Amino acid sequence: MTDVDTYIQRLLVFDPLSKPIVCSAIQALKLLPGSRGLDIGCGIGAHTMMMAEAVGSNGHVTGIDIEPEFIAYAKKAATESALSDVVSFQKGNMNKLPFNDKSFNWTWSSNLVGYSASDPLPPLKEMVRVVNPGGIVALLIYSFQMLLPGYPLLEAKLNTTSSGIAPFINGMKPEFHHFRALSWFRKLDLRDARAQAFVRTIQAPLSNDIHDAMTALIKMRWVDVKTELGEADWAEYQRLCNPDSPDFILNHPDYYAFFTYTLFHGRVSR
Repeated sequence: MTDVDTYIQRLLVFDPLSKPIVCSAIQALKLLPGSRGLDIGCGIGAHTMMMAEAVGSNGHVTGIDIEPEFIAYAKKAATESALSDVVSFQKGNMNKLPFNDKSFNWTWSSNLVGYSASDPLPPLKEMVRVVNPGGIVALLIYSFQMLLPGYPLLEAKLNTTSSGIAPFINGMKPEFHHFRALSWFRKLDLRDARAQAFVRTIQAPLSNDIHDAMTALIKMRWVDVKTELGEADWAEYQRLCNPDSPDFILNHPDYYAFFTYTLFHGRVSR
C-alpha cells in the first residue's frame, strides 16, 4: 500500500469514532436546506456527504482537496451513494480557491485551515471571499484527548512530544495556534463569532469497530515518539499502546476515554 492508501484506510477505520461528533458540529451550524457550501480539505469526502445530507436534495456541497487520490476516492464513494446529485469534488488549493467571490452560502474546513503551523489568515480570507454576506465560515479542529486513563503523567509526556503538540512547533507564533481562531475571525470582520467544544466519550465494552478506531487514534496521535521519551516511559508506552501487548489499554474491562473537537464559526459581514 502507498502512504496515501494507508492514510485513506486510517480515515475509514476512524470514521465510526469521529462521525457522531462531526454530526453534532454540523447540526450546531444549522445549515439552511437548499444552501450551497464548500468543504475545504475534504479528504475522502466523508464530511462533505454528511453536510449534503444536512442541506437536502435542493442544496449542494462541493469538496476540494489538494490530493488527487483523495478526490478520486471521494468521487467514487459519491457515485455509490444516494448523494451523487448534491455533491461534487475537485482538486483545489486552500490558499487560492478556484471559485468566484460570493459563490457559496457557507464554507467549512476540518483539521486543515487553522490546523497547521502556517499563517491561518490567507486561507481563511479565501473562505470569507467565496461566501455571500451573512454566510457562515466554520472551522472544526481536533483539540484535546484523554486516552490513557490511570496514566496521566505518561500521557502528559506524550502530549509534549513533537507529534503530541502538533501542529504547534517551536518558534511558532502564539497567534497562529488554532485556539486563537476567534482573533482571526475578528481581524476579518466576521460577526457573531463563536467557539464550541464537542466531546466524544468512549466506555468499555468496546465494539470491534470502535476498538479498531481507538487503536488507529492512538497510532495517529503519538507518532515516532521513541526518541523523545526516556527508556522507562518508552517501555510503558509500548506496554499500554501496542495492540499486541497483553496489557493493551483498550482491552481493560473498565476502559474510559474522551476526545474533543472545537468548532469556530462566524458570519461574513460584507
